[in-house]
Amino acid sequence: MENKPIAVVTGANGFVGSHLVDVLIDKGIVVRCIVRESSNLRWLEGKDVEINKCGLFDKEGLSNALTNANYVFHVAGVVKAKKEEGYFRGNVETTRFLLEAALENKDSIKRFLVLSSQTVTGPSLDGEPVTEETECKPITTYGRSKYEQEKLALSYSDRLPVTICRAPAVYGERDTEIFIYFQNFAKGLTTTIGFDKKVLSLIHAIDLVEGFYKAAVSENTFGKVYFISSEKFYSWPEVNAVTSKVLNKKVFKIPVPHFMVYTIAAIAQLLSMFSSKAATLNLEKAKDIVQHAWICDTSKAMRDFGYKQNISIEEGIKRTVDWYKEMKWI
Repeated sequence: MENKPIAVVTGANGFVGSHLVDVLIDKGIVVRCIVRESSNLRWLEGKDVEINKCGLFDKEGLSNALTNANYVFHVAGVVKAKKEEGYFRGNVETTRFLLEAALENKDSIKRFLVLSSQTVTGPSLDGEPVTEETECKPITTYGRSKYEQEKLALSYSDRLPVTICRAPAVYGERDTEIFIYFQNFAKGLTTTIGFDKKVLSLIHAIDLVEGFYKAAVSENTFGKVYFISSEKFYSWPEVNAVTSKVLNKKVFKIPVPHFMVYTIAAIAQLLSMFSSKAATLNLEKAKDIVQHAWICDTSKAMRDFGYKQNISIEEGIKRTVDWYKEMKWI
């Protein structure tokens, strides 16, 4: 019997990670999931996977999980933290531990793929989509931590087959972040940020993880960075129009001036000081959402390993909304 390839996925219990697990299983790959002891495993229940509850700071546990592994997909990361060190510990130090564990098993590893973010380059300042050649100017602590993560991973390129994949805004079934937009829309409300036209790259999670897989198995991607994104760019009125059609609902639009976004964020950040959890909307997130354009170019991924966007915004929003309804989230 032919030995099946083995893939290790960090953050496998999360929104993007669990979709990647599904794709890998469909491809006939043995999947090992690295999660924390406290992780909620609802998206992994009933799936033919191996669960390793070692987290990302257990050297021995990581080394065991990576034994004879062929692919490592590092999806886990920290997207919100109260302090700067929370981002760097969760995005940079975890990656260092995983890279060191991979070095111990480098004879079997064909690819070490890191999920990064469009926040590494920062927004498009001239209305043109950012590319892999764009100078990186992250505008938030999260973006800076992901940039340091990228540089760390690429510094191992002479010893490990590293590939970096940057994602824009991601939506889809199982998401809890952009979900708030759909939840409010279902109630008949939506907000518009500022009074200028804002455009963004927006990708369905299935397209994103298919892109990861293609990048990982391609011989053209060693030591390189790629944007995995939608080929089209979307304005919020376009997204609203599609959502309105899918939900069969007209909504009341509430314009929120930029200064008000910062005010709300400042209050949320202040209140989070008295909570154990970091605020979803803080001053840095406010800085993100008031930007005019978060758009990126996928042509390098299309050229090097045949990536393409398969799920249109219409289909993606319909399947996402249908899933939320099925789960009785909306």
